[in-house]
Amino acid sequence: MAIVGRPNVGKSTLFNRLTGTRSAIVDETAGVTRDRQYGKVFWNGKEFSVIDTGGYASNSDDIFEAEIRKQVKLAIDEAALILFVVDTLTGVTDYDDMVADMLRRSRKPVILVANKVDTGERLADIHEFHSFGLGDIYPISSATGSGTGDLLDRVLSLLPDDVTSDIDDSLPKFAVVGRPNAGKSSIINAFIGEDRNIVTDVAGTTRDSIFTRYNKFGKDFYLVDTAGLRKRNKEKDDVEFYSTMRSVRSIENADVCILMLDASRGLESQDKKIFGLIERNKKGVVVVINKWDLIQKSNNTMKVWEETIRREFAPYTDIPIVFTSVPSKQRIHQVVEQACRVYDNMKRKVGTSQLNELLLPAIESFPPPMYKGKLVKIKYVTQIPTPTPTFAFFCNLPQYVRETYCRRLENIIRKQWDFSGVPVNIVMRKK
Repeated sequence: MAIVGRPNVGKSTLFNRLTGTRSAIVDETAGVTRDRQYGKVFWNGKEFSVIDTGGYASNSDDIFEAEIRKQVKLAIDEAALILFVVDTLTGVTDYDDMVADMLRRSRKPVILVANKVDTGERLADIHEFHSFGLGDIYPISSATGSGTGDLLDRVLSLLPDDVTSDIDDSLPKFAVVGRPNAGKSSIINAFIGEDRNIVTDVAGTTRDSIFTRYNKFGKDFYLVDTAGLRKRNKEKDDVEFYSTMRSVRSIENADVCILMLDASRGLESQDKKIFGLIERNKKGVVVVINKWDLIQKSNNTMKVWEETIRREFAPYTDIPIVFTSVPSKQRIHQVVEQACRVYDNMKRKVGTSQLNELLLPAIESFPPPMYKGKLVKIKYVTQIPTPTPTFAFFCNLPQYVRETYCRRLENIIRKQWDFSGVPVNIVMRKK
């Protein structure tokens, strides 16, 4: 089901009400929603998908207008049913007539929804919308939820009986993160071969976190396009703030983060802060140097970049790095390959017998240094079942094992097994 209408009629508020989430940004500013936003609705034991779209407008001052119109048309093409939302407070406008004309031509089932009917007096104002010729009108208040039950009953009566959700929580989630205008939306569009997300030259086009399923070449996962993470002093309004918070949540909920860097701007402090956020959340990471075609190169430019990134991100240096140019699709499929490899590394389990055979002789030949005259003896090691690879070393005095020695043990593990792009945790436990 797609929710369409002109800007600022309450489509995102209705989307959040129906899905029981706060996925779509809601603000008094018109035109906040730009990309399509997907969610699930559960009603009377049934589940279906809903798409929130940007407000359909024409001849407006918004430079995103043409792209938003294209996104609305794509959503209408995808949907089995359309909710046409209008604003009871402002009545019929030219934009509403344009949308109604487009919906009549689509030949899709349409439900006309009169929003912002918060009082009984406003019920009388809905009848002017009969001029669209789209059938019965459903008065609701998306802010309070009034009337949404009758609306959902009508939705279920029009949807096919075999409707199923295409969102599978068991699939890997790869979040594409980075500074604004680093090419996050462009690379996702290149992966899937369609203009799923809006792309312009203006930084900050994407504001919501957008899920896109990738199911090609034997691989199946979700790509999450996030808003560009800005410096805090540059978050000029509430919309930017909520976009940033949504990007942070996307990192927290992702399995692997694809960190996009802009080659034309170099490695900046904000890139390192975003990497620090990924590291703190213990997520797998692939670094992508985008816009590689825009810089002048010599024989060792790529090597210098790799050395710089590994030095700046130290001690977390075991990271896949891919150099791409999205318009020419240069090496973009390597990004998918590396992200899948990092995800497999996140799930890697090493047998206890293998760990002890390798590590105990290494520990015996190079034991932990004495501390306060006391000898630390490590007797046993095993991998703990956690989302991030974690290895527990059982010893007599865990509190005396220094961080540098734990780093040495981690390096031995990384040398033997492929954990590239993945944080490895070393914990000392009392024997």
